[in-house]
Amino acid sequence: MSDLIDLAIVGAGPCGIAVGAAAAPAGLSATLYDRGCITSSLVDYPYYMTFFSTALKLEIAGVPFTIADSKPTRREALGYYRRVVQYFELDVHQYEEVTSIEGQKGDFVLSTRARSGAEDTVRAKVIVIATGGFHEPNYLDVPGEDLPKVKHYYQEPFPFYDQDVLVVGAGNSSVESALETYRAGARVTMVHLFDKIDRGVKPWVVPDIQNRLANGEIEVYWNHRIQEILPTKVILEDTDSMETVEIANDWVLAMTGWRPDRGFISGLGISIDDETGIPSHDTDTMESNVPGIYIAGVLAAGYNANKIFIENGKLHGPKIVEAIVAG
Repeated sequence: MSDLIDLAIVGAGPCGIAVGAAAAPAGLSATLYDRGCITSSLVDYPYYMTFFSTALKLEIAGVPFTIADSKPTRREALGYYRRVVQYFELDVHQYEEVTSIEGQKGDFVLSTRARSGAEDTVRAKVIVIATGGFHEPNYLDVPGEDLPKVKHYYQEPFPFYDQDVLVVGAGNSSVESALETYRAGARVTMVHLFDKIDRGVKPWVVPDIQNRLANGEIEVYWNHRIQEILPTKVILEDTDSMETVEIANDWVLAMTGWRPDRGFISGLGISIDDETGIPSHDTDTMESNVPGIYIAGVLAAGYNANKIFIENGKLHGPKIVEAIVAG
């Protein structure tokens, strides 16, 4: 078993890195663990994505994020956060999952398992949970969802040329994937539980999708849900009349969002509000109801994943470190 460190940070996304970057100048020893690679959620973003936020707003701990344009691409962000890790010489254990946490404030014991199967333990005075909001997708829970043609993530349009593609939802991810696959030569249909594009869709994208729908270039089924997914078709159900319709289908892009690993944090004794999904925590220090265990990043947003992004989640790191130093 290792020596006692000051912080063990579960999650090496931008907000977890921000905690480590705040700990280093404060003289606190910290180790980050992630079941994937550094910033694995960004790795899964669409290949050619450009952030809505400016580079300045995505900066961590004063490390300059210098690019030619104001808004960085996915590739530029991936490079930047790796530079932050290198600048602060953060101790990051990639592909090493934290399987359990025991003990109490001042002496927690974490059990970990590496991708190779090797197991280890580490002792830490405090724990920071920064596992993000991408533990698993919000499943449709319909027959056929386990078929290989159903994708809960989207990275590029080119595999869908000359294919019948059904895009589920009408938020940012749904709209952008529908437009891109349409322009790459796919026959695109959208299905949405409600009767219009979601309110949060980027304003400069709304006219584009509305025109495609109005011109019939992209078909849409408002007020419909998927009833069943079959190898060559999908059955849709009208939420009002309950009537069904069958459409030809090669791929389903289920852009239904993702959810954090609430089972892990509730297993630590952290209370979660049933209505909001927000873990119990002090917003000034980010300490949960379990002494010595803090939360950082999108976990603090609960069910409203649009409430916390990198630009405000990164601020949790300095809050946490300040609270730890203050004792």
